[in-house]
Amino acid sequence: MKAVIALIAFHILIIISSNYLVQFPIALFGYQTTWGAFSFPFIFLASDLTVRLLGKQSAQRVIGYVMIPALLASYIISTLFHQGDFHGWAALLAFNSFVFRISIASFAAYVVGQLIDVHIFAHLRRNRLWWIAPSTSTIFGNLVDTFVFFSVAFWHSSNTFMAENWVEIAAVDYVIKLLISLIIFVPLYGVLLNILISKLQSQARGEAV
Repeated sequence: MKAVIALIAFHILIIISSNYLVQFPIALFGYQTTWGAFSFPFIFLASDLTVRLLGKQSAQRVIGYVMIPALLASYIISTLFHQGDFHGWAALLAFNSFVFRISIASFAAYVVGQLIDVHIFAHLRRNRLWWIAPSTSTIFGNLVDTFVFFSVAFWHSSNTFMAENWVEIAAVDYVIKLLISLIIFVPLYGVLLNILISKLQSQARGEAV
């Protein structure tokens, strides 16, 4: 239960951070993307470790608990700090349709992307090659998550720049997420998995004694 609570808090933190950072477009190698591309892959790392250590049901439980709190917290934080500036608590009294749409998009993308990631990982977790499950689930989970988010958030959006460039931004965002995940997060997954397994084995031996 402690592990599940910690994972719920971690997921919510990453969702809030990513929803805030996605408001800031950047140019990378001549292509448009957002800072959110660098933060969101942490969720897939956490989900894959959850499936590996606690099972598919625990991972789905985390997703279920995260959905509504993350939606509300994302809207509040993104409204208060819209486009990087603090607008004061009075900003919450006026409904911000642009920020709310981003929160809804995040909600939909998170649920669909994470369920796909968990399902694929659970199906492949027993493969002898440890990296097959996290790599495959990350490839497909990030693909669905990215395009669901950007289509819901910015298709015909009031933000002219994002409305005109969301397909390009989504594609570049996905490529960046994929590179970051495969180069950094999949190896990090392997390292953390070995550390956690060793810790659990040590605890089990201690309890046995």
